[in-house]
Amino acid sequence: MKNPFHVMIIPTLGCPGRCKYCWSSDETSPRMTLDTIDDIVTWLKPLEDQRVTFTFHGGEPLLAGAEFYRQAFKKITEGLPHLSPEFAIQTNLWLMDDELAEIFAEYQVPIGSSIDGPQELTNYQRGDEYFERCLAGYKIAVDHGLLVRFICTFTNSSVKQKEAIVNFFKEQGWVMKLHPALPSLKGENPNAWTLAPEEYGELLVFLLDEAIEHADDLEIMNINDLCRCVFTRAGSVCTYADCMGTTYAVGPDGEIYPCYRFIGMPEWVMGHVRNAPSIESLMESHAGKRMLAFKEFVDTACKDCAHITYCRGGCPYNAIAPTGGSLEGVDPHCTAYKRIFDEITTRLNEEMNAAPVSRVSRVKRQKKPSVTRLIQKIVEE
Repeated sequence: MKNPFHVMIIPTLGCPGRCKYCWSSDETSPRMTLDTIDDIVTWLKPLEDQRVTFTFHGGEPLLAGAEFYRQAFKKITEGLPHLSPEFAIQTNLWLMDDELAEIFAEYQVPIGSSIDGPQELTNYQRGDEYFERCLAGYKIAVDHGLLVRFICTFTNSSVKQKEAIVNFFKEQGWVMKLHPALPSLKGENPNAWTLAPEEYGELLVFLLDEAIEHADDLEIMNINDLCRCVFTRAGSVCTYADCMGTTYAVGPDGEIYPCYRFIGMPEWVMGHVRNAPSIESLMESHAGKRMLAFKEFVDTACKDCAHITYCRGGCPYNAIAPTGGSLEGVDPHCTAYKRIFDEITTRLNEEMNAAPVSRVSRVKRQKKPSVTRLIQKIVEE
């Protein structure tokens, strides 16, 4: 389970990559200074004792350099011991070297990276030589004992190759985590690569079957999270949980946002770390009130949905991106979420209420792979 309080630190929005569907990079972005890390420490000191995860994101966070991380980890660890700080990073790994890997190993930093499938497909979506450069950094990281997991972004193009993508991850022995390509509040053509909700829903059901059938040699993190949501009746990961008041992002210049997806958009600034704002004042900002408005909207719009307690209307960013920032509905992937949550719930109920084995035929019992088996595996782990 992830820590309840999450701070995303964005050292820069700059990135040497040229992923075709990316909307978060900015070549003109400044670089975060260590003074801003000091301000982050001061800002968070009043928090009561709890566990906090600090995720370095971007752009490309490795552009900040080894000395930045050597000092940043030290300042946060020594300055906020009552928060038991844990670190993570999301990077394309192009700039990974032995020095950086040694620093990350010292602080046991898990690494998230991105591979969209086989080499040709990944390079088509993410640019020439992306695959090769990412794997070169991956080798350095694992040689230093670092845990690396890959996000696979499914677009309206790559979803047609879902079988080949799953087989690729299975052959590599990698844990798979997936994202649907999202629209952007920044780009002129926000839906060029977007995965339609209906396609996303069918993809999730396909991946549920794959995760169950290959439970011993394939782990799909999203499917585990979705099953856990249904089984525990509570959301605990990004998208399926109330993030208001417990998740923040700090941009390169120290401005505070509700999430890294809003970095660089002035209308979503909640405050600045140099002013050490309280959590209450952040939520009273214009941006904070807009986030709380989504929560209130969900309480009404989704009140009759069987999945409201662990879905919570999906992601607020996803909800406002298609409308240019106005709140007119819940996450448009609601169709997909209902599709997979209904599928898991139905199978689980049928399996738990099934007649004894001796009283039903093998054909009936084997209609669909058992979701109960996968949930048992998740619970045991």
